[in-house]
Amino acid sequence: MLSYEVKASFNDICKKFRDISKVFDIDKTTEKLSELEVKMSESDFWSDPNSAAEILRDSKILRSQIDEINSIDSLIEDGEIALELSDEDESMEENFIDIQTSLKKKVRNFELSMLLNDKFDVNNVFLTIHPGAGGTESQDWSQMLMRMYLRWVERKGFESEIIELQPGDEAGIKSVTIFIKGAYSYGYTKYEKGIHRLVRISPFDSNKRRHTSFASVTVLPELDDSVEIDINPDDLRIDVYRASGAGGQHVNRTESAVRITHLPTNIVVTCQNQRNQHQNKDTAMKILAAKLYELELEKKKKEVNNIQGDLSDISWGNQIRSYVFHPYRMVKDLRTETETGNADAVMDGDIDQFIESELVYFSSKK
Repeated sequence: MLSYEVKASFNDICKKFRDISKVFDIDKTTEKLSELEVKMSESDFWSDPNSAAEILRDSKILRSQIDEINSIDSLIEDGEIALELSDEDESMEENFIDIQTSLKKKVRNFELSMLLNDKFDVNNVFLTIHPGAGGTESQDWSQMLMRMYLRWVERKGFESEIIELQPGDEAGIKSVTIFIKGAYSYGYTKYEKGIHRLVRISPFDSNKRRHTSFASVTVLPELDDSVEIDINPDDLRIDVYRASGAGGQHVNRTESAVRITHLPTNIVVTCQNQRNQHQNKDTAMKILAAKLYELELEKKKKEVNNIQGDLSDISWGNQIRSYVFHPYRMVKDLRTETETGNADAVMDGDIDQFIESELVYFSSKK
């Protein structure tokens, strides 16, 4: 028989969801979505592409929220039925526990989604990692971070694609750009930008000394059609070259990789992992547009915390999170004070506790 504590936990989760639902107000949300759908059905809907893009984005967000509410409601009903049957059928107890676990996760994710209300939070994201000074040590650390984020993407059920990858000279990577596709993937990762610091016994040091390595993480939203970025073709230098690193016959023998330099700002973007030169150029232009948009925000707002600028000083005093593997094991976010001793789980992509703390912390600062 299910314990009183288990049943009470289920009731607490249901109560928490009801409280969130009151704030969300699904009736008003459904009404607003209906209004947007009426606009989308009008014959002149696409006469203003920018307005149309905004309406499509807003409707996508509202529909996603309503679907999630309905999904949680359905799960609660299943849980109530399983709870009632568990008193007579012990085989339903395990089913109830599974439902409760899923319900708790869904309610927590929906609660966090209420914090993801900035303009581009729902968008996909370009995440880039660069090693700091330190050669092989930092390059290896960058590859470890790359794996951590790719594992997190898998855990979230998102999709990922490596847009550009430069392998290190001996080990690790010199840089990588990952395109993460999934609802709110930018919103979840936007506060991961910053310097990540590693302390460990170096596997590359024959004397087994402790080393400190740094790597920077930058994130950029994939911009939609509602954002116009005027890029003068005369301001661009476009170079094509053969992709480096492991790859198939096409990658190694065809000059399909693209490097675009924006001459006025000296911003450089590259893409090498698409099927052909045209696709690589299109993707690189998307990244460039996102960088230029963020640069414009910097000029207008003059607030470093509101932009995704370059992180030029990848060193002491600028880190947002420390990963310590020796003399003890701990990962700690220096902004939110969130920490865990299970460093192995973190490096295997279990970083939701840090992301959730970031969202709550920075939302309170707005």
